[in-house]
Amino acid sequence: MSLQQSLAAVRQRIEQAAKMAGREPRSVTLLAVSKTFPASDVAQAAAFGQNDFGENYVQEALDKIAALRPAWPALQWHFIGPLQSNKTRDVALHFDWVHSIERLKIAQRLSDQRPPELPPLQVCIQVNVDGEASKSGVSPDEAGALAAAVAALPRLRLRGLMCIPAPRADVAAQREPFARLRTLRDAIAAEHRLTLDTLSMGMSADLEAAVQEGATIVRVGTALFGRRAAAGAVQP
Repeated sequence: MSLQQSLAAVRQRIEQAAKMAGREPRSVTLLAVSKTFPASDVAQAAAFGQNDFGENYVQEALDKIAALRPAWPALQWHFIGPLQSNKTRDVALHFDWVHSIERLKIAQRLSDQRPPELPPLQVCIQVNVDGEASKSGVSPDEAGALAAAVAALPRLRLRGLMCIPAPRADVAAQREPFARLRTLRDAIAAEHRLTLDTLSMGMSADLEAAVQEGATIVRVGTALFGRRAAAGAVQP
């Protein structure tokens, strides 16, 4: 299947899931996870109308951004992986979104290093919804306090929550952690009087369940670009 066909197939999956949930398909953003794939694949996807791209590795992403920004200045770049302190400046300078905030220190550095001439950096709190030791993210019990602190930072705009739940066998089981994240988002918004409009959740294998539970961004890599050579990680 060509990349154009894969994009069309994923967009159709999103549309069908949204309609089943009584939602407008345009309320769901497809984030193409392009980590480990070359800039030429991103350019090809952009030519087919894809606008948002997710990256996990800072230097790899910076190389792609530098190569593509002259021809594709309107592309939105999302950092979706664990972020170390020594990489925050590059992310603050070159990305539009960060989905993986789990520590206040990282958020503070991003805010301090975001240039004033750029729009605020759009960010999400990553929540470890299943309490997995192998996964990044703040615990659900700690998410509210972190969200309130991040929302107060001047060069960031807190948009919502992100999660990567453990794999589950069927759509009904997949929906459960996504429903918990939605409920948590709504509770945090009410308690701290925040406007949180984003749920970054759902990947290639479970995007239907995520959309049915209110996802506004689905992070899809494998269903678009194919499987990666690296093993051992959950494939978006």
